[in-house]
Amino acid sequence: MQLADLYRDVILDHNRVPRNFGAVEAPSARVEGFNPLCGDHLVLTLKLEGERIADIRFEGQGCAISTASASLMTEAVKGKSRAEATDIFERMHRLLTDDTADADDAALGKLAALSGVREFPARVKCASLCWHTLASALAVKDVQGHPAVTTE
Repeated sequence: MQLADLYRDVILDHNRVPRNFGAVEAPSARVEGFNPLCGDHLVLTLKLEGERIADIRFEGQGCAISTASASLMTEAVKGKSRAEATDIFERMHRLLTDDTADADDAALGKLAALSGVREFPARVKCASLCWHTLASALAVKDVQGHPAVTTE
C-alpha cells in the first residue's frame, strides 16, 4: 500500500464514519461555519474545562473532504489545551496552504492525510472550514474574558 492510498483511506473512513458527530450539551462555545462557494456548512460545539477542550463535536453537511477534516480535527484537539489546539490549527493552516509545509510533520499524525488537498485549491476551503471555525470558537470571550457561547 502506498502512502497516498493510506491517506485516501483515512479520509474515506472519516467521511463514512465521522468521529464526534453531534452536539455537545451545554457547550462553552457554539460557532457556525459556512463555505458559500460549495455549500459546506458545519456547527461546531465545544466544552472547555479551564483551558482544556473537554469535549468537541460537529454537525452539518459537507463534502467528503470537509466531513473528514472536521472528524480528524475533533480527534486531534479533544483533551488539548486552548494553546495546543491553536498550535495544531496553525500547523494545519500551513499544511493546507503552504507548498513548503512538511507533510511528514510527526506532530500532525493522521491529519497529514489532508496534505494532498493543497494541490487542489478549490478544495482547500473544504478542508479548512472546520479549522477556521475552531479558531473562532477558541477566540470567543464574554465580557469577563471567559469563553462565550456564540452563533457566528
